[in-house]
Amino acid sequence: MRHQWGVAVLVVTGATSLAAAELQPRTVAAFDRYVRATESQLKTEPFLWVDRLPTAKRNEALASMRGGMLSIESRRTLEGDREIDVPGGLIHHWIGTAFIPGATLDQALMTLQDYDQHGRIYAPTVARSKLLSKDGNRFRFFLRFRMKKVITVVVNSDHEALFTRSTDRAEGWIHSTRIAEVENPDEPNEREMPVGQDGGYLWRLNTYWRLLVRDGGLYIQCESVSLTRGIPTGFGWLVGPFVTSIPRESLTFTLETTRKQLSAVSKAG
Repeated sequence: MRHQWGVAVLVVTGATSLAAAELQPRTVAAFDRYVRATESQLKTEPFLWVDRLPTAKRNEALASMRGGMLSIESRRTLEGDREIDVPGGLIHHWIGTAFIPGATLDQALMTLQDYDQHGRIYAPTVARSKLLSKDGNRFRFFLRFRMKKVITVVVNSDHEALFTRSTDRAEGWIHSTRIAEVENPDEPNEREMPVGQDGGYLWRLNTYWRLLVRDGGLYIQCESVSLTRGIPTGFGWLVGPFVTSIPRESLTFTLETTRKQLSAVSKAG
């Protein structure tokens, strides 16, 4: 019992001391450099990540996805042939692809762009959602994320999305414009912490969707690039599992949920 109480005290005091993390201008500048390099590559590389693999691995990955598996990989964008240093922060870059037999572009875009329903579709990771404005293929929307790994963190976030579409494919580039950590969520004394002066568990989040009609169905690819604080000395047990595993788990959950949603819609249609 004493051991459990001691751990509880460490979690509380650790989380409190970590709440003083500050997002520095040099960290933002490095993230912006990384995003520019990543988006530059997106304009030139094959539409689907799997299509840049060697033939044998590509065929194996495609067969696996058509069999119902997800393809999830970590990525690292280089600037030239050098890594981009991110002082005061960590960049998490993941890409995942799934295949939905019989699904269509219209069904996928309807799901992805239905921001008022994301709090229902992607619960419990998305606790609330709201479409703020729509101008053609450009959307502004709000999401409240609830993330749990050793500790629970809730953030309010605003995003801008721009979608493009052609006959057999569509693309959606989504950038966070504001992320604020929430203290005492869903309590009478709930409040947002000052932006960039919080626990540092999510400072930036960019998401890139790619949809391709092929092989009798729809490939959906989701690529995420997020920014968190670094792992402070002595608190790796508390912060490490959160900032290193949450990005991959969130991407996996998003892809699995989207696939299930589209599978249900395509079967019903």
